[in-house]
Amino acid sequence: MAIIHHTTLSPTKLELLTRWLPSRPWYRAGEAASGEQPALAKAGGFRLEDPSGEVGIEFMAVTDSAEGEPVTYQTPMTYRAAPLAGAEDALVGTLEHGVLGKRWVYDATRDPVAVAQLYALLTGRAEAQAQSRSDTPDRTVRVRAATDVPLQDAGTGAVHDGKRSTDVTLVLPVEGSLWLRFLRVPPAHTVPETTDSAAHITVGWTAPDGAPRHGLWCALIDSRE
Repeated sequence: MAIIHHTTLSPTKLELLTRWLPSRPWYRAGEAASGEQPALAKAGGFRLEDPSGEVGIEFMAVTDSAEGEPVTYQTPMTYRAAPLAGAEDALVGTLEHGVLGKRWVYDATRDPVAVAQLYALLTGRAEAQAQSRSDTPDRTVRVRAATDVPLQDAGTGAVHDGKRSTDVTLVLPVEGSLWLRFLRVPPAHTVPETTDSAAHITVGWTAPDGAPRHGLWCALIDSRE
């Protein structure tokens, strides 16, 4: 069971993301930005549990209202007690946790523990957890599960990430040809075109005006189709 500690973080998660987001090629302000920093607000999300209890896994939605029309980004992160070997380019930053001490924060799409647990969620072997409460399932996260195909190892496989694309596609190390499509900018009120067969996750978040939104966050894709 993952325990949520309500304590201080320095810097905060939003402060880390404020520094990190502008460096991402999929950040919508991009080259047109006037140099103004993102104005981020937490908009929603959920957690997954690491079976070993070592890695914190959080799928967070943040809304940037710095320029023009607000944009909501999916910014999944993992929290580790030590650096993740070979993932230097996926490091979001470090923070001091009031209970656990120094934590290394990574982009979860590049963390094999997070990818394995997201795949477990999509295949009915894991359950989404509330973002801010210990041992509490999040029933608002809707999952259309696929037939269980065990991962051959804990790796994430190749990453197909276009320079300006807001989608990340991970080639999973499974039997067959499965890809995991991960949407950095989740569109509201949408589900995959192949709704009848595609395993996918839809999640709710809150728009800047307080209105509820719900849309696709990630999906399994059979690359042979």
